[in-house]
Amino acid sequence: MELSYINDEFFARLESLSFNLKSYLSGYFGGKHLVKTYGQTVEFADFRDYQLGDDIRRIDWNLYSRFEKFFIRLFTDERQMKVQIFLDASASMGKDNHKKAAYATACAAGIGYLAVHNMDKVSFNIMKDDKNQNTYGTIVGKNQFFKSIEVLENLTFEGDTDIEKCIINSNDEGTANGITVIISDFLTENNWKKAVDYLLYKKRQVLLLQILTPEELDPSYSGRVNLIDSESLDLIDPKNMKLRINSGLQEAYQLALADFKKGIYDFCKKRDIDYISIDTSEAIESVLFKQLLKVGIMS
Repeated sequence: MELSYINDEFFARLESLSFNLKSYLSGYFGGKHLVKTYGQTVEFADFRDYQLGDDIRRIDWNLYSRFEKFFIRLFTDERQMKVQIFLDASASMGKDNHKKAAYATACAAGIGYLAVHNMDKVSFNIMKDDKNQNTYGTIVGKNQFFKSIEVLENLTFEGDTDIEKCIINSNDEGTANGITVIISDFLTENNWKKAVDYLLYKKRQVLLLQILTPEELDPSYSGRVNLIDSESLDLIDPKNMKLRINSGLQEAYQLALADFKKGIYDFCKKRDIDYISIDTSEAIESVLFKQLLKVGIMS
């Protein structure tokens, strides 16, 4: 599958952005994210009283000459974070709609590139059935990133995905060391909310990207049709075989969809999770350069 949304100009524009962290980050040394702890950078942060065992090279002798008391200079700390990307590769995400598949993978690629450009680590986790596929492991640097894009280019979307099992049973673990991004339409009966609570237990910041097509947001069907589950390939209503689509049923669908999305929004709001519902008819640049900036996940 060709990533038609992705090109050199797209990546170049991403280089002006960076992730914002809401919570404490332990992370790894050598990154670009300022954290609340004190560290080894050259940027001054504060003073504190000298304590036995402190590095005497950090004593501020000018303050000692004024107060006849030892003070230690403290400096800001910068850390490298881990960006986990979990991409739902179930049939509903693109088996019969290549644009939706390309849109989802482009979102994953864009966020991944942003991570490595800002000296962060990233991993692409492909969720299929109840298993998580992570071919390239933890990616560091642009050279390794561009090699990993091959996985997204050749990705097939099929079957169902158990998001809960894929994430909880993943070997791609980490505590308080960055952001986890879940890309899915969340049109599943599996309890993905347990996976989110597990990530919060691991003290990770969480972002949900819901990918929906115009047909899913506003179906244009009319008359009698057979509705088939794209993942199980079973008839939605095997008793009646053909379902009559009228204005009343379309209105009921819109109400159910609005209630479904509100349920996700309320769940995320209670947990201080960022949630964005995306229409694939919207330019992908608008998602990455406007919506992510609007919710504060990027700057």
